[in-house]
Amino acid sequence: MTLTELKYIVMLAEEKHFGRAADRCYVSQPTLSVAVKKLEEELGTAIFERSKSSVYITPVGEQIITQAKRVLDQANMIKELANAGKNQLTGPLKVGAIYTIAPYLFPVMIPSLRHITSGMPLIIEEDLTENLRPKLRNGELDAIIVALPFQEPDVVTQPIYEEEFVVLMPKNHSWTQLDSINTDQLSSDNLLLLGKGHCFSEQVLEACPLLTDNDVNNGRTVVNGSSLETIRYMVSSGLGVTVLPKSAVTNIDHTMLAVRPFADPVPKRTVALAWRASFPRPKAIESVSQSIRDACKQLDL
Repeated sequence: MTLTELKYIVMLAEEKHFGRAADRCYVSQPTLSVAVKKLEEELGTAIFERSKSSVYITPVGEQIITQAKRVLDQANMIKELANAGKNQLTGPLKVGAIYTIAPYLFPVMIPSLRHITSGMPLIIEEDLTENLRPKLRNGELDAIIVALPFQEPDVVTQPIYEEEFVVLMPKNHSWTQLDSINTDQLSSDNLLLLGKGHCFSEQVLEACPLLTDNDVNNGRTVVNGSSLETIRYMVSSGLGVTVLPKSAVTNIDHTMLAVRPFADPVPKRTVALAWRASFPRPKAIESVSQSIRDACKQLDL
């Protein structure tokens, strides 16, 4: 069974005449007639009932014709996808990013990407690394932006930029008198962090070894923020201080909040772009990588 034979029987079903069907297929009538007969013999059933003046579709033939149309439609779709694939920057790209990156990187990155690709659209998803990982692996996402370390079989991981951490505090906090904050100072005040599963919180705790479970138990460390934006609101209310990636301190209300850098050694994270090694649109990945680098320059990272 071939697509050509399916095309012949669909045309014959529409025309109900061998001559006209052959003309539409740009073949001779005997060629079409032999091909239809060959397919019927292969299937072991009659698709058409023939008379000297007419061609009729048998009941089972109706079902075969319907399915043949579906197959031809799907085949045409494959051709369209292949044609679109010739321009790797045409179709949408599905990109995931962790919560502590997406809201701050994408607004600056997307204008650059549109300029580089002349408008390649993005389908964006925000989630935890542990949820983005399987979606990348099974093809639900084409690429993800995560913080290192990140390893996955058959996945390319490209470090893009390093981002320092900073301390956010209420405007009237005593630390505003300091030029920089030592990591061990964080154990002396309420520290607001994202909840379990956020790798950023884990990185903050690693950078501040004086923070222990006892700090959490005695109330000095608050771990209940659902997002960095929510934590910013709680800090502005005077509940405590927090640590943010540098990109997240844009557009803050300086009448209520203050930002201070860390003293050396400054805690930081490395942000990377990851994609399947077999992904067939390397130019699209390259464009995303470049647009992230362009965004870093604007964000002063």
